[in-house]
Formats: sequence, structure tokens, C-alpha cells
Amino acid sequence: MSAMTPLFMLLSVQAAMGAFDNWWHHELQARLPHRPSARYELALHAAREAIYGVVFFGLAWFAWHGAWAALLAALLLTELGITLADFLEEDRTRRLPPLERVLHTLLTISYGLFLGLMAPVLWGWLQQPTDLVVAPHGWVSWLFTAFALGVWAWSVRNLRAVLRLRRAAAPAAQPQTVPGNSQHHTAPATLVAGATGFVGCALVAQLVQDGQRVIVLTRDVLQARASLGPGVWAVDTLDAIPPETRIDAVVQLAGARVLGMPWTAARRRVLLASRVDTTMAVVALMRRLHHRPRVLVSASAVGFYGASPNASMEPLDEAAPPRPGEFQSDLCAAIEHEARRAEALGVRVVRLRLGVVLGNGGGAYPMQALSARMGLGAVLGHGRQAAPWIHLTDALGLIRFALARNDVQGPINAVAPGGVSQRSFVQALAASFGQRVWLTMPAAPLRWALGEMSTLLLDGQNVVPQAAVALGYQFVHPDLPSALRDLAARGEGGGAP
Repeated sequence: MSAMTPLFMLLSVQAAMGAFDNWWHHELQARLPHRPSARYELALHAAREAIYGVVFFGLAWFAWHGAWAALLAALLLTELGITLADFLEEDRTRRLPPLERVLHTLLTISYGLFLGLMAPVLWGWLQQPTDLVVAPHGWVSWLFTAFALGVWAWSVRNLRAVLRLRRAAAPAAQPQTVPGNSQHHTAPATLVAGATGFVGCALVAQLVQDGQRVIVLTRDVLQARASLGPGVWAVDTLDAIPPETRIDAVVQLAGARVLGMPWTAARRRVLLASRVDTTMAVVALMRRLHHRPRVLVSASAVGFYGASPNASMEPLDEAAPPRPGEFQSDLCAAIEHEARRAEALGVRVVRLRLGVVLGNGGGAYPMQALSARMGLGAVLGHGRQAAPWIHLTDALGLIRFALARNDVQGPINAVAPGGVSQRSFVQALAASFGQRVWLTMPAAPLRWALGEMSTLLLDGQNVVPQAAVALGYQFVHPDLPSALRDLAARGEGGGAP
């Protein structure tokens, strides 16, 4: 066995764990490339990935003799310093989930073992005359070349995100506020639950930009403070809000991601509790406030109307009934039931039934857009199922409309009037990038793999925004092609919604 074999094995483990950490935690969970407050952390990641690319490629093809060995040692020690700085930044800006902490511990142990095995190799190389000697290792060299190209690509991607987020960061400083200040108790505020989510983050940014006082309920106060700025009062429990606080309006957007993990019994409990319990807590807060809010805007979804397995394109307005017994319908009905309890307190309640919200900063669109760019967009099942959608600009517009207009109450379908089938949606998405759709995913494997969750993809609802149109809301993006052109023009995460 070559002296390099244990090193390559450890680096392979390091590459696999690092790739999972980047994709699952940084990309999908924390959404770092879309958070202006994550610029420094992303810069650290970009530097570390660039170093790993040099290490992967350099060890795959060369023996680093003399001064080259000293340079390689300096790079490895620099990576260690970057990792320590990254740990400090993560602790400052966000609360890491248990799995990410465990993974970081394993990555640190693995890197420590690698340094321990690498030290005698570097010492031996250091004794040689300075030269970069070609020393390939067969197929392992090609494998590590692929690793190097992967981490370099991710480094460039993170660097581009840093530059984009720096340009997008608001230049004007927001007013500083202190949670204990009496201003929080006397000046009217808007309370946003779920403020660090895709829609919530964009909403809070608009409210703050308009000069409004904002209180946010979040599970991760550190992330909220870093993401939303010093002008926002972040709390992780509504019990922290004193009863004399003046709250003018409440927007409830909180909830775990519906599409993702299979709908096991445990997952259903999480989905239900993350929405219903928060709504109950919001109503309980209203009861103890000295001054009741004017309005509660509570988000559910078009899943309220259940699934239409026969691809029915019958229009569904706000008067259409739910489908008891279907999980997505029961979930939305439970959210709305709890929200309506605020009506007994004299609060105007708006129940916003959201379609799929399309925006560059998160949600379903970025992954769909990536697939479309690569020519991997697919028709799901027969493709005739309705695909209700709404541009982020209009989702925010309807929330602001509901907050401002005293005549808006009850259920509001937050979908664009230009409804389409899933086939038409994926074709329009591909066309926005100059591509075509070649693939079809049969329904049977999806239903087998995803269970009832497959209804989100295969059984649509032809929902129409009758109430919003009747009340006079003017959609900025009423039809799909113009909405997709706007999103494609803004690019990944770029620009305001």
C-alpha cells in the first residue's frame, strides 16, 4: 500500500462530508447564497474550497519537494485558520442544527487525522531539492481531479454570491432599536411570524424599507438579527412581547417545508404543529395585548381545496369546499380554523391561500430553473394537472394589500389569474432559458416513492383569484411567460422581488 493511500482515503471522506454539508445545510437549509448577512461566511467558504481544490489536484498529480512542500504546508494551515474563523462566524450569525454540528465535528476530526498523516510526508518532501515532481496515482488521480474541479466550481459559485449579495445589500443603514426600549411598547408595529423564510424575509425587507417597525417571531434569533438587520426586533417566543406593546398587524407565514421529507406520521405532526401551534400562539398573544391588532393575515395554501386526480380544470374560487380526509386539505383547514379564532377578538382576519410562489431568493423556482437551464425539465405524469402559481412580487403585493385595505377579509386565493397546466408550466420555464422539454416522469414511480406527498406534484387545483380581482388588486405579473422572463432576467437571487 502506498504511503499516500490513507491520505487519499481520508480526503475522500472529507470531500463526501463537505459536499453534503454544502448542499444540505448551507444551500437547502440555511440558504446562505441568498442571505446578504452571510457574505462573510460565504467568502470563507469560497477561500476554503479554493484551497481544497489545490490540495486535491496537487496531491493527485505531484510530489511537492523543497519550497513547494513549505507552500503546501502553509495552505493547509491557512485552511485550518479559515475553518476556525468560520466556526466563530456561524456561532455569531445562526443557530446550527444538531446534524450540522455533528458533521462539523467529524470534518474537524477527519482533517486533524489528515494533517497528522500528512506531516511526515511533508517533512520528507521538505528535505528534497525544490521541485514540483509529476507523480500520478492511476485512476485515483483522475478521481481527485474531478473532486478538485467540483470544489473549484463551488468556490467560484460562492464568490459570485458574495459579490452579488454585496451589490444587493441596502446601502442605507436601518434605524437602531433596542428590544427593551419603550418605543417597542408604544409605537405600532407589524409582527411577522416565519420572517426568515423565503416570503417572510422579502416581506420584512419591504416593511423596514418603508420605515415600519417590525417584530419577528423566529426559531433562530441569531440568524434573524443577522439577516434582517438591526431595525428588527427578533424574538423566539411570543411570551417575550409585553402586553403593552402596540402591534397594528400580524402576518403569520411560519411553517415547516411541506415538499421534502416523506409524509410519515411523525412528519405530519411536525407540519401541523409548526403552523397550527404558531397560529394558536399568535391568537393567544392578541388576547393578552392591551391594544388588539387591526388585522391578521394568515397564510395557508391552495392545498385547502385538495387534490384533483382526474386533472379537472374546473375553476376553484374561494367558495369551493375543502376535501376532508386529504392531508394537505386538512392541514390548511386546521390553520384557517385557528386563525379565525381571532375574529372573536374583533380582529379582521385574511386567510391567504398561496399557490407556488416563484422567486429567485428561494422556494421551488431556483431548483426548477437550474433543471430547465440544463435541459432537464420534465413533464410529471400526464402533465394536464393544474399548476397554480404566483410571482413573489404579487405574493408580497397581496399581503400588503390585505394589511392596508379594511374591506379585505376572509379567504383570498393568492394565485396569478393566468393559470396553466403542469406541462405548460415546465415548457414555459424551459422556453425562458431558450430550452425545450424532452423528459417525462411517469406518475407511478413518483406515487410509489413519495406516497401521498406526490399529490403536490401530480394532482393540481385550478384555483382562480376571484376575490383579489373583485377587490381591485392589480397583478404585476398576471401571466406566466412574462413572470418567468422577469425572473430569468433578474438571475439567481439578484434584484428586488
